[in-house]
Amino acid sequence: MLVVVLVAFTAIGARLVQLQGFDAARYRALARAQRTTGVTVPAERGALFDRSGASLALSVPVASVYADPRRIDDPAGVAARLAPMVGVDPDRLRGELARRDRAFVWVARKVDAATRRRVAAAGLPGVGFVEERKRHYPAGALAAPVLGFVGTDDQGLAGLEAAYDEVLSGRPGRRVDEVDPRGRVIPDGSRVVEQARRGTDLVLTLDRALQYEVERILAEQVAAAGALSGMAVVRDVRTGDVLAMATVTGTRPPVQGSRDPGALPNAPLVTVFEPGSTAKVIPIAAAMEQGLVGPEDTFVVPDAIRVADGVYRDHEPHPTEVLSVRQILGRSSNVGTILVARRLGADGLDAALRRFGLGRPTGLAFPGEAAGIVPARRDYTGTSMGSLPVGYGIAVTAMQMVDVYATIANGGRFVPPRLVEAEIGPDGRRRSRPRAPARRVLSERTAATLTEMLTTVVEEGTGRLAAVPGYRIAGKTGTARKVPYATSQRYMASFAGFAPASRPRYAAIVVLEVPEDRRYYGGEAAAPAFARILAAVLAAGRVAPDLPPGSGVAPVP
Repeated sequence: MLVVVLVAFTAIGARLVQLQGFDAARYRALARAQRTTGVTVPAERGALFDRSGASLALSVPVASVYADPRRIDDPAGVAARLAPMVGVDPDRLRGELARRDRAFVWVARKVDAATRRRVAAAGLPGVGFVEERKRHYPAGALAAPVLGFVGTDDQGLAGLEAAYDEVLSGRPGRRVDEVDPRGRVIPDGSRVVEQARRGTDLVLTLDRALQYEVERILAEQVAAAGALSGMAVVRDVRTGDVLAMATVTGTRPPVQGSRDPGALPNAPLVTVFEPGSTAKVIPIAAAMEQGLVGPEDTFVVPDAIRVADGVYRDHEPHPTEVLSVRQILGRSSNVGTILVARRLGADGLDAALRRFGLGRPTGLAFPGEAAGIVPARRDYTGTSMGSLPVGYGIAVTAMQMVDVYATIANGGRFVPPRLVEAEIGPDGRRRSRPRAPARRVLSERTAATLTEMLTTVVEEGTGRLAAVPGYRIAGKTGTARKVPYATSQRYMASFAGFAPASRPRYAAIVVLEVPEDRRYYGGEAAAPAFARILAAVLAAGRVAPDLPPGSGVAPVP
């Protein structure tokens, strides 16, 4: 008997050692879980401001409805009353409320104030509220493709909201309350709160007022031209700051997009197209930089030229004539540009396209940004020296093309574009974001000569409708058929340029997708919108005219 007692006490002692020693931490955790309930406290997402401090995106406090199934004795009855108030499926809600093994289930996220009042007035047992934040865009759909949008849990899903999600998100906190066996919070029980850390604010380079004007003008031009879509970019040539970036589609009313998963993509950065004649400035610039041609050097230019097994023509038939390089650019002669590119050679042309930044992203790190397409030198075909100089056989984004013209405007220096100017941390301190280094593409002399030549395009050539009264405008038209050429009846009409030509401040591009049965040339479809946009930009920047009164420049249509 004594042996049995000793064995029993030994077993009990061993079990006590196991429970109080080896398994103590596990059972403490189980006990804590039974008498406490925890709720994540979301961090406030950082705001987005324009360059002047106007709000573009911010988070506002809202309530979300939750339930503790352990405190609900009649899941079907509560679901029948609660579901219509918050607009959820009653059968699904009943199933959630019947799960007695859970202490927390979401009922409805981020409800409006009226819904909260109705739920609170119902006094349903086990139903409560969690304070959350909901993303709000004070300017509505303005710049929606650029800013992007967030999901239910405030995670960035598109645009800058996604690109800078880690910076904007902050760090969530947690609240742990002591509860009774039915899951009710004990008024004088313990409470542990880990404070959430607010996200960082971003100050963008966009100008809210200018963005509105650009979107309005672009939408009106898309409608007037019967275009399927349009995009535009405005940037400061000295700083690289993107002041406005717009996307408009003609398949819906001319508004500035929306913020749902079906929202418009940010076309100037994610959509590529063959640039056509706006790219002619690249081989001409490179040939001038190498001293192979000058602006007054002449070429014998027929209206058609054979390159390998391809024939390239000017857009209007003409007798063989002698044209200077200045006239070739001003008249947008395909044949003349190909003749200039022949002096440059295939290696020189390939180097020039890449030196201007084509074929690689701009450095903005925007989600989905396209690098464009520039064929490798080894992949050139017999017709490459016919198509590439006139902007076919390559694909670019609108941002890449406006960068080309901004580089010329900036005296031949490429200043990378930027969309974020500064950060404002949770401590309220503003920190400027570092700028990417600039690099020289052309000499100042070549850039100055090109600028003068590009004014001829507007004053005497194909870009007359891009004129802005009082200012000398430098720029180039572009018209390119969309691929596949055999079936597509659409053209990309564009105009890219900068102003004022005497002291460049702003560069811009307008690109429209126009059906063949409309006026699809860049000088007709895109140039008028470019003129209106530049007029607005110059006025907003208080830039003095660089032409004397009564200079004879055509008024903006």
